[in-house]
Amino acid sequence: RKGAGGLFYLLKPGKTVMALLGSAILAFGLYNIHAFSGVTEGGQLGLALLLDHWFHISPALSTAIINAICYWVGWKTLGKSFIAHSAVATSGFSVIYWICQQFPPLWPNLVEYPLAAALLGAVFVGVGCGLCIRVGGAACGDDGLAMSISEKLHIKIEYVYFFFDFVILALSLTYIPLGRILYSLVTVTVSSKIIGIVQRFQLPKRRVASE
Repeated sequence: RKGAGGLFYLLKPGKTVMALLGSAILAFGLYNIHAFSGVTEGGQLGLALLLDHWFHISPALSTAIINAICYWVGWKTLGKSFIAHSAVATSGFSVIYWICQQFPPLWPNLVEYPLAAALLGAVFVGVGCGLCIRVGGAACGDDGLAMSISEKLHIKIEYVYFFFDFVILALSLTYIPLGRILYSLVTVTVSSKIIGIVQRFQLPKRRVASE
């Protein structure tokens, strides 16, 4: 089947629901925790902010270019199924984030507790991204890049996430105070680990009773 419409036949109901659930958890956590707590992630968002600060490149432009490159790499490496499930995850993320914006944040006082914000935010990011990746999709472009590198180099995906996040956070020290970076390092370390756990988690197999 040719064309973008032909991608829909690759979607399975169970995987589609899981991709939407993951993107919803991710959007909820980013809006209610990261957007207001002052604790940020590395990756694509951190790179966009870095480019904006030093080169005055608008995040609207840089994130569009970064996403396009990452999704192209993901398509070349992981195939059409990746694009199909990523379309579901990305659309779900945008819709849920917009819905969240219609309400005040649930925990505005988290800004006073950066360590708690870092840990709680890591749980939402880790579980949300992990569920999307588990079904072969990516809510954000850098997720697709991490999946591609993990697939090609046979490296656990949490190590890929942590490496890129660490590099971006290290570069961000050029304009962000060390204290904020340390809390961000906590959240990317924990979220990377959770992503790997969720991606590989398997329910115990039932033993068939012998007759």
